[in-house]
Amino acid sequence: MQPFILLWQNRRMIKQTTINDIRARYAGSYIGLAWAVLYPVLFLACYATIYIFVFQMRFQTMGNAEYVLLIFSGLIPFIGVQEALAYGTGCVVANANLMKNTLFPIELVPVKTLLATQPTQISGFCLILISLAIMGKLTPYALLLPVAWILQLMFDLGVIWVFSSLNVVFRDLQNIVGILIIFLMMISPIAYPVEMVPENLRIFLGANPLYYMISTYQDILILGRPPRIAFMGPFIVMAFAVLLFGYYFFTKMKKVFLDNV
Repeated sequence: MQPFILLWQNRRMIKQTTINDIRARYAGSYIGLAWAVLYPVLFLACYATIYIFVFQMRFQTMGNAEYVLLIFSGLIPFIGVQEALAYGTGCVVANANLMKNTLFPIELVPVKTLLATQPTQISGFCLILISLAIMGKLTPYALLLPVAWILQLMFDLGVIWVFSSLNVVFRDLQNIVGILIIFLMMISPIAYPVEMVPENLRIFLGANPLYYMISTYQDILILGRPPRIAFMGPFIVMAFAVLLFGYYFFTKMKKVFLDNV
């Protein structure tokens, strides 16, 4: 329970530092927080154009508008993971000035960094919900969206705790993460439902943690059905296991931070 106790006890500090990080991130930008909406929309436009007009993907049970939302429901959590890893991997090194700050536990640096990347994902989910409501496709299963989002945050935080601590002693990790993100995008079911993947290839998808995450989002948002145990079950186990391991790993690695930052 230690990571949960840490987060609860420092919730006000996390809130304030997260707000400061969000302001700093968009400081000097002409349109500021509007990028949180514009970025996923532009990303979706490129993705949808390729799959609809170049690959000419079609579904008998789904029109173009629904298919675009299917892509969006997979793209938004992917963007969330992408930004979390991109900013989170180097967060300990970037906040070396907090290393000796006894008022701000260094374990919270990845937390505030993760939360500061969430405006993009939140705005993306809002766009999906508004679009589904307009189309009359919004179902009660969308109420599970906060649950899936919290599980994703837990998973992301665990990974960032591990990556940010490793990056202190292995600075090349930041570059490796960029390649890893591209690879994950190619093997994640963002623009297609799992049913399209041949049975003999699904075993490879199973090694990708985003496979369970994205499939859960697509189930509750676009496909209008309860999340399947085959996806939601591993998603829950993965979120808790990665969070707890990440916290344990980070606390052990703290001993070498001062010597390497």
